[in-house]
Amino acid sequence: MSPSKEDLLDYIQVRLDEGPISAKNKIYKRETKLKRRSAFFKLKKYIDKFLDGTSEERFIIMPGLRGVGKTTLLFQLYDYLNHEKEIKSDDILYFTTDHLKDYLDGRISEVIDSFISEIHDKTPVTLDKNLFILIDEAQYDKNWSLSGKIFYDQSYKIFMIFTGSSALDFEINVDAVRRTKKEPIFPLSFSEYLILKYGIYPPKGMSTSIRELIFNGEVDVAYRKEVDLTRKLLKIEKPIEKEWKNYLCCGGFPYGINLENKETCKQTAQMLDRVIEKDVSHFRSFRSGTRSSILKILKFLALQKPGELSESKLAKNLEISSSTVNDILYILEKTHLIFHVEPYSKSAGKSIRKAWKYYFLSPSIKVSILHELGKYNPKSREYLGVLAENMVASYLFRSQKTMHMPYGIFFSPDSGGVDFLLSGIEGEVIPIEVGIGKKDTKQIKRAMKKYGSKYGIVISNTKRRITREESVIYIPVTTFSFL
Repeated sequence: MSPSKEDLLDYIQVRLDEGPISAKNKIYKRETKLKRRSAFFKLKKYIDKFLDGTSEERFIIMPGLRGVGKTTLLFQLYDYLNHEKEIKSDDILYFTTDHLKDYLDGRISEVIDSFISEIHDKTPVTLDKNLFILIDEAQYDKNWSLSGKIFYDQSYKIFMIFTGSSALDFEINVDAVRRTKKEPIFPLSFSEYLILKYGIYPPKGMSTSIRELIFNGEVDVAYRKEVDLTRKLLKIEKPIEKEWKNYLCCGGFPYGINLENKETCKQTAQMLDRVIEKDVSHFRSFRSGTRSSILKILKFLALQKPGELSESKLAKNLEISSSTVNDILYILEKTHLIFHVEPYSKSAGKSIRKAWKYYFLSPSIKVSILHELGKYNPKSREYLGVLAENMVASYLFRSQKTMHMPYGIFFSPDSGGVDFLLSGIEGEVIPIEVGIGKKDTKQIKRAMKKYGSKYGIVISNTKRRITREESVIYIPVTTFSFL
């Protein structure tokens, strides 16, 4: 049963009244305003262009894993609109769809329609002022994308942002696709971690220079940016390597910035429980006993070193069917907790009989599980090496999803091969080796020869500066972390 007009109006009025207070409570900690991460400035550009009338990109979707900071970003945008752009609070509506469902069992379309008709005494077609609608957890309304499409088509005066789990990627209405702009939100990069914790911003163009270094072998600009970066990092009153290790273990999520590592791990474990309890059901309805199998698979992935995962062996060990293992891994990828890397095949479409490698979206997820199992050991070089490889994989995955670079991410199918093979759209291959501690060049040179690569890359902590020795490029792991 749909909520009454009066109930909807009351609900909206409370949201409007609470908006400025909620924003202040969310973005101020001890009277200090939270720093703005790079994702904020991407979203801000859409708002600025909308207000300038120079863009039709006014239906933004923000999918992302729980805990990555989507709600904070929405409230920072609310604050920006309210205080810097002087948009009145009555013209900015923020609400969460799960709250709407719990209290009114209402739909997004009903709230937006009432907001326009009852608060502003207009229809979408007759609107003559800009309205901003910020919706959290949109996936709780299965018709969210259709609602967005309808209001997008009816009025050019409405700017909308919908956030939610990774389900937003897959639930979007076919007709709504061309109207939307997707901005996925990922765990914190090391650069964002330093911004939030210390207010230290990297040199302008730092990430671009590292991208050019990796994908085009352009050393000079990246080296100069690295020198500038080193000067900026002097403001931190401890070695950058120590701060990087803390980030690697527990710095992937904004909520952990000012927490002790033990507490951060606990909160991340709670986030995993919520993903399994709430988000997994959006993709597949499992039997009640399958939840324990999901946890067992996550623990297995956390405990093993990076390597191919034999699904049949895993099924045998967990005493469940191979099809259930396949389903669980598929769903875990859809929630964005994990992602896979396939073995490289030079021939397009050729199948290689090797299992895939799986990585967590952030090393912090892996660490939180290990912490729960009593396996947290940040002083171990081997332990840090495993986390560093996961970090590099997650950075490359993010770059691929947001910048469409590289074209493909693979691992070498050869025994003792390099950690990653990046492929370009024309088939060129860039081998990458990752490690903590001394790394020789045998593997990287062997891969370069096999794949006809112009250069190879070693990412480690053995060099303090970007260096090129013949056809091998060395990137300090801390520098790579600014990609």
